[in-house]
Amino acid sequence: MTDADSPAPATAPAGVAVLLRHLAATLAYRAAKTLRDAPPGFATLSAGPTTRRPVEIVAHMADLMTWSVTLARGEYLWEAGGSDDWPTEVDRFCAGLAELDAELAARDLSMDSVEKLLQGPLADALTHTGQLAMLRGAAGAPVRPESYARAQITRGRVGPHQAPARREFDGDASARS
Repeated sequence: MTDADSPAPATAPAGVAVLLRHLAATLAYRAAKTLRDAPPGFATLSAGPTTRRPVEIVAHMADLMTWSVTLARGEYLWEAGGSDDWPTEVDRFCAGLAELDAELAARDLSMDSVEKLLQGPLADALTHTGQLAMLRGAAGAPVRPESYARAQITRGRVGPHQAPARREFDGDASARS
């Protein structure tokens, strides 16, 4: 069978790109909360010899967003980049997220691309956002918990400037009383 004889990849159903854009906005909201007002020295905090420093995590998240754009285009191209400069890497991550959002809004996606985006860069970036939140707590500057289901997350709002938190609280909502 030649490439010309191969069936076209299945196109994602209508609405899937809308959900992916909402997921990208959710990532932006949660990441912005962990990246905003980081304490002095946080970028280079070392939790151990085998743990990435926060600036390295953000650089990796920026690489993930670059990769996600290639996946949205039906390609698969990974390229590691980055620096040790916190503002540069935060900006690079946000720019990559904005580029991904634009790609998702502009094209029909194959189901293969959708699945790769979900299981690869988007899930990975959410995991790293949680790591940054834990490291913020270890650095003495915890991110306040919030009812994220009530957060004002808007499709297309993928930059560092997010809506203010609506339902933050102190403590642990899962702690037994």
